[in-house]
Amino acid sequence: MMFEWFIGLRYLRAKHRHGFISLISLISVGGITVGVIALIVVLAVFSGFTDGLRDQILGVNSHIIVQRLGGSIKDYELTRDRLLTVSGVAGATPYLYAQTLLSSTSSGNGVVLRGIDPETAKNVISLPKQMIKGTVDDLVNGPDTGTIPNIILGKNLASDLRVQVDDKVKLISPSGPLTPMGIIPKIKTCRISGIFETGMFEYDSTLAYMSITEVQRFLGVEDIVHGIEVAVQRSDLNIADRIAARITEKIGPGFIAKDWMMMNRNLYAAFKLEKIGMFIAVALIILVAALNIISALVMVVMEKSKDIAILKSMGATSQAIMRIFFLQGMVIAVAGTTLGVAGGLGLCELLSRYKFIELPSNVYPMTTLPIKVLPLDVTIIAVSSIVITLLATLYPSWKASTVQPAEVLS
Repeated sequence: MMFEWFIGLRYLRAKHRHGFISLISLISVGGITVGVIALIVVLAVFSGFTDGLRDQILGVNSHIIVQRLGGSIKDYELTRDRLLTVSGVAGATPYLYAQTLLSSTSSGNGVVLRGIDPETAKNVISLPKQMIKGTVDDLVNGPDTGTIPNIILGKNLASDLRVQVDDKVKLISPSGPLTPMGIIPKIKTCRISGIFETGMFEYDSTLAYMSITEVQRFLGVEDIVHGIEVAVQRSDLNIADRIAARITEKIGPGFIAKDWMMMNRNLYAAFKLEKIGMFIAVALIILVAALNIISALVMVVMEKSKDIAILKSMGATSQAIMRIFFLQGMVIAVAGTTLGVAGGLGLCELLSRYKFIELPSNVYPMTTLPIKVLPLDVTIIAVSSIVITLLATLYPSWKASTVQPAEVLS
């Protein structure tokens, strides 16, 4: 192998008769470098976007939702206590949903009213961290408790209604009592006790929180809930489906437990497909560089045909000649890939640290370009780059090994 390395490196360093051969080799290294940089950055953005969207979704919704098949849950306190005994469950809280209208003195909007238990919800959802005005405890501990119920609105919803903390709004339910005049909507005056911001436009513009008891009174229903939200440890997020299976076994066949991966299955399947498609598309840059390597090595073989003939006459085997040109391609592959990995990781670090690129919050669930470099992605990119390049060197290397000394030197 020392012989093949010596000749191969001499060929790389030597000045070729035709200068464009060396230029093509440099272009090939540059193409591999650019392709690897592009792949690392693109996949890092995809991974960061997927994780960021997951964190945003889980900031509003729980990791697992438990519901009773075919109806609401009446004995929800007992069910919640049983859930807390399941291995892997970090918290549980009941919830109640309703589609209503919310109006102020200047505007109105349709909202999703979410009834929560402020005490137990702290351990399940991220609402306390998302509050920009007021606290979750104000839902039950506000100054007007007992007379006017408190409500928490999303930032964009409060902006659309042109209201602030301590302002009054009217909660309107289209499903009211039936009278000779028809159905009369239920109207309840509420005090805004807080404003939250999740960073996701859909939630911040349509979601409102009240305590479960107040929502039950407003809807005129019994002491029931629509389901129980369950939280798991952050380290167990990827095994939430297993914990959901344990929950189903624990509380019986009358319930169903849906984990966050199941509830957002289509969304994450689309992200995965897009990531694969982008990998293939950007990998074409590396393929173009590999084709350049083929042309460069073929021209080197044509230029060095007499050298190859002399080497064979001196006893070099066809396999040794093939290895000489294969090692040249390997040096180009490793050099381009190494520069690409270094450049890609460096660019990702700059984008992550200084956040040059800002995103519109009403379109994307985050305000800056998310970056998350996964070691597995970098490894796959580096290995794929080297393999594609080495495959491109097989034909020129085989072509060099077929040179016949008698024909060339005659």
